[in-house]
Amino acid sequence: MLRIWLVSLIVQTRSCFAADFPWPAAEFRGVWVATVSNIDWPSSSHLSTHQQKLELGAIVDKFKSLNFNAIVFQVRTSGDALYNSSLEPWSTFLTGTQGHAPSPFYDPLEYLIGKAHAAGLEVHAWFNPYRARAGSTSRSGLAPNHMANRFPSHAHAYGTNLWMDPGSSEVQDHIVNVYIDVAKRYDVDGLHMDDYFYPYPVSGQDFPDTSTYHVYQNSGGKLAKADWRRSNVDTMINRLNREIHAVKPYLKFGISPFGIWKPGHPSGINGLSAYDSLYADAKLWMDRQWLDYIAPQLYWRIDPPAQSYPALLDWWCQQSTHGRHVYTGNAASNAVTKPDWSVQELLNQIQISRNKRNELSLGNIQYSAKYFMHNDKGISTNILSLYKSPVMTPPMPWLNVPVPDMPQVTGTGSSLSWAGDSTGHTYRVVVYRLYADIWEITSFLDAHTTSTTLAEGEYAVKAVNRAGMESNATIVHIKNGAFNIIG
Repeated sequence: MLRIWLVSLIVQTRSCFAADFPWPAAEFRGVWVATVSNIDWPSSSHLSTHQQKLELGAIVDKFKSLNFNAIVFQVRTSGDALYNSSLEPWSTFLTGTQGHAPSPFYDPLEYLIGKAHAAGLEVHAWFNPYRARAGSTSRSGLAPNHMANRFPSHAHAYGTNLWMDPGSSEVQDHIVNVYIDVAKRYDVDGLHMDDYFYPYPVSGQDFPDTSTYHVYQNSGGKLAKADWRRSNVDTMINRLNREIHAVKPYLKFGISPFGIWKPGHPSGINGLSAYDSLYADAKLWMDRQWLDYIAPQLYWRIDPPAQSYPALLDWWCQQSTHGRHVYTGNAASNAVTKPDWSVQELLNQIQISRNKRNELSLGNIQYSAKYFMHNDKGISTNILSLYKSPVMTPPMPWLNVPVPDMPQVTGTGSSLSWAGDSTGHTYRVVVYRLYADIWEITSFLDAHTTSTTLAEGEYAVKAVNRAGMESNATIVHIKNGAFNIIG
């Protein structure tokens, strides 16, 4: 009897302090799924609807199994749409002909959101803003409602691509409308912009925006051309931030700029200047709090001093003076395809990012999905050594979304249930299990799910809002068919 009493006392004492055991550190574990040129999905523009769905489902299943928690899905490669849009034509990368809808009809973005959310993964819709056509400077073959045909005087051949003029107010308005349309109609978790602002420079060519600049000057504008170009991009970023959050305050707005703001920042860094060549002043955007996260593309190795991964990451973290998150963009592609790289290099980079958690380095986004789908050079197998169990994406308290109430759990034996949240503040319910004095996530449940069945053990049930803010936990102990709430 004494032994039984002591065991019971130990369990009760442990349970009293269960909520004090460490919770898993939140970390953004994202992957870019590129659709331009069929890089990641669909594998061909001639697949059937059924085949496309199978491939999307396989992507979700793979990254859930690797304990990722976010898919950054390219929905607009070059004035096109991989979703059902009244503003822009269906992408040629989806159906082989721009403007042709999938047949039988389905909406890839809607389909992905359903699959990913059921698996506990966020979906961030990724847009390329100004590129009008990749690999061709011609408007021939573009659908009538393509932006290059709607605004032909602002569509310019530059290098091997067709590009829209960021200085055109018509182009700016159209791009903002495209973003807001997706924000309104789709249950995405975030909206994402990549590194293409003004195009990467082509030797011997200046971007042909002289006429737009003259219009600006004739209206009384005094900025030098380079400053005017930066101002055009700044205006776009500021508008997107304000208008996206006006539609849905919880939406996460992120940008993945080129990894070097300016050479010499930090000291010793050389390379292309995003500030001077792409007219992208990401430092200003962070200073003004015009984004929720930044994902600088640090596609260099750790050691070379001219583009040092840790030195650049330090610099980007130092720019986050208002608490905005830094999710490093990593080149998984380099780890697989470049002889002077290795998968271990990538793992080391992720660990370096983790070591700077106190400096708001809170995750990574991998480019791109196909290398993990194929497990090239064992990259998927190896990343599980770091991504050992699921975690939440980092919370964003500044989004000012109400924190949900703690779930009021009841149960019989191993079956738990709780009331649905009538306030609408709950996005999902997360169930943790206590393993060796550490909590680990066992399941993500959507807000409509109000019950679950669990094996014996000690569990915590929390409600989470769209900004990643968690409620207090209800602690539950299940043993020998008995159910007890202990905290």
